[in-house]
Amino acid sequence: MGPSYAYFQGKIVPIEEAKVSVMTHALNYGTGAFGGVRAYWNDEEEDLFIFRPLDHFQRILRSGKMLLMDLPYTPESMLNILLQLLQTENYHGEDIYIRPLIYKSSEQIGVKLHDLDCDFTMFALPFGSYIEKEEGSRVTFSSWRRIDDNTIPARGKITGAYANSALIKSDAVLSGFDEALVLNENGHIAEGSAENFFMVRDGVVITPPIYANILEGITRRSIIQLMQEEMGLDVVTREIDRTEVFIADEAFFCGTGVQIVAITEVDHRPVGTGKMGPIVGELRDLYFKLMRGMLPRYRDWNVSVYCTQPEPGA
Repeated sequence: MGPSYAYFQGKIVPIEEAKVSVMTHALNYGTGAFGGVRAYWNDEEEDLFIFRPLDHFQRILRSGKMLLMDLPYTPESMLNILLQLLQTENYHGEDIYIRPLIYKSSEQIGVKLHDLDCDFTMFALPFGSYIEKEEGSRVTFSSWRRIDDNTIPARGKITGAYANSALIKSDAVLSGFDEALVLNENGHIAEGSAENFFMVRDGVVITPPIYANILEGITRRSIIQLMQEEMGLDVVTREIDRTEVFIADEAFFCGTGVQIVAITEVDHRPVGTGKMGPIVGELRDLYFKLMRGMLPRYRDWNVSVYCTQPEPGA
């Protein structure tokens, strides 16, 4: 079931009213940036918890800076709008995905970033798994390369850049796989089509560095901390060769949308035993407790929807 409302042009309106013209600059040229935020239902507390919303809103505003957007919002004011939106939707008993979007809203032709109006919209809807086989996904290496940061900023979720992700994803799925791994221009692993990547070798967790043309993932950063502090694991950030994945003990994707997905096969080769390993299994358990506000040590990462009142006029 889709959303009933959206924040659009400065107010919460029925979703049917949140429409843009076919002349909208962002629609024609990909001049926008989006975020992905999750909110998880906690049965015991009968509340919905948003995970690290201020971090997400800070990132989308930084993406806007790259796109020469001057928006009259702060992370705090965006959170205030989100709380109003979710309380208006009145979601209960289900997990929610939130899509904030900033975009060049001028209705004109011409490839540029300057002298254009911009706007902010947001909607939220019930959402489950992004990849169906979360405990055992089959992956291939894509023939497409990840866009270089000097082509389109990798650390910003720029809408136009996701044509690259769409090519990668569809080729993989239409070839019988669940997802793809993507190499950067240097031939090292960057990420999945829209997920950060980790692997485990000899008890050490390894993930590509920021300069490998990856998204500076908020989930990525959170689970690095979780693995170090709660699981006592060494996490190393370094470049990863393609063939290293074939001899990894475990591997997984992570991200707001994808959550934690175990990779159990890459290009017809089993990863480790060919089943979800103990590290990924324990991490998934911790992750979902974290998201539902059930880990007191990290409770400040979770924002309650129904126990937090929006600030008037914020």
